[in-house]
Amino acid sequence: MPIQVKNLTHTYSEGSAFQATAIRDVNLTIEDGEFVCVVGHTGSGKSTLVQHLNGLLKPTSGQILVDGEDMFGDGVNKRSIRQKVGLVFQYPEYQLFEETVAKDIAFGPKNLGLNADEIDRRVRKAMAHVHLDYDKYADRSPFELSGGQMRRVAIAGVLAMEPKVLILDEPTAGLDPRGRDRILGMIRDLHAKGGVTVVMVSHSMDDVASLATRMVVMSKGTVVATGTPREIFRQADMMRSIGLGVPEAARLCAMLRQKGLNLPEDLYTQEELQQALLQLWKEAKQA
Repeated sequence: MPIQVKNLTHTYSEGSAFQATAIRDVNLTIEDGEFVCVVGHTGSGKSTLVQHLNGLLKPTSGQILVDGEDMFGDGVNKRSIRQKVGLVFQYPEYQLFEETVAKDIAFGPKNLGLNADEIDRRVRKAMAHVHLDYDKYADRSPFELSGGQMRRVAIAGVLAMEPKVLILDEPTAGLDPRGRDRILGMIRDLHAKGGVTVVMVSHSMDDVASLATRMVVMSKGTVVATGTPREIFRQADMMRSIGLGVPEAARLCAMLRQKGLNLPEDLYTQEELQQALLQLWKEAKQA
């Protein structure tokens, strides 16, 4: 279920003294099965872009096509399209409101008019996806849980709608390292095992390096580059010029190259760097 963004422009408070164009003339296609990470400095338009992908924001001009259907076209069932594209905001736990975890997760499926058995199936499946044991947590108040657990409940509420595309805006913001790792592991599994197309906004180049199949780099409201992490992180000068960095492994690799080590220029993950250093050590030992 591809999503196509065509000549998308969005201007806030158009026609007022506070008018501000957040994104302009953006063109982008997200294919089935991709894990796309959207990166950019603060104010680059990342959140504005992804909020268009499920129709939360209406374009000032341009189109959003989901499965070839214009989301804001005449006679289009926007509700049906939004069920296909789930959006998880920053700090989604602030939107929890039901008295139990199970009821909160069931809220969306209930609004679809599903029967009790189907709702129960979806709640159990969503809780399993976010690694929350149903018997242990279903009847507990979400407000008694840790911050990371509350966030997983909120994400489960979106997953219970069974979207084909999951959009996450800074899903690990504000979490401690343990909570962050659990959320990222869960998202990785959803993509790899659950067959969900993922679009994730992130400021962490290390997270992007370990997760993305493709990157979209934004600056000043436009897409300035798109490609695989390897292709993007080769362009370290470009990334620095727009206020972004590269993964720690890529930065360390560049420093070691400056010191004279014969390392490839396009290493960007810790695993790749470790393997390359081990190979150099073996060659030095045999010399």
